[in-house]
Amino acid sequence: MGRPEHSAGRSAAGAAASPPARTADPRRDHVVLGVDPGLNRTGYAVLRRTPRGPALCEAGIISTRRGSSLAERVHEIVVGLRQLFEDYRPDVLAVEQVFSLVRNPKSALLMAHARGGILLTAVDYGVPVVHYTPTQVKRLLTGSGRASKEQIQRAVQNELNLPQLPEPHDVADAFAVALCHYYSRRVCCE
Repeated sequence: MGRPEHSAGRSAAGAAASPPARTADPRRDHVVLGVDPGLNRTGYAVLRRTPRGPALCEAGIISTRRGSSLAERVHEIVVGLRQLFEDYRPDVLAVEQVFSLVRNPKSALLMAHARGGILLTAVDYGVPVVHYTPTQVKRLLTGSGRASKEQIQRAVQNELNLPQLPEPHDVADAFAVALCHYYSRRVCCE
């Protein structure tokens, strides 16, 4: 599915110092970048709106090096995302909202740091950000706000006619949030 896993140390070639010029072209396909934030692994999926439905452009994960400082790991996520912004020029970034994990608040805080880098990158590129709760994503794709990871994987596989389940879960979740935006926008805005 798309590029192999991104790893730390990837070149930041093409990273923009200021937002690139964006022009409104109604003939241009709408591109959605879905992101599942995580400090160890950030899943991403790039979908393009076509007359026949959503089309997969690329999906994968951006991995950070364990043992690196928090700042270095957030930077690694930003570098990977910059390359995606340069390659695909998304029209919107759809991202899962951070929610409080009562049993493990440290995980929520670490995810919030990764999410901060993701949001900063979108602002740097002048791309609007839309936030979805995990429950919204699950409900839209499966009809149940309590769907399991496996149910989400199957829903994504069916929606995009993939030959196999999207893996790992980080990628499936990124697909799911991108599809949530794809269908939410179609319902509310077209």
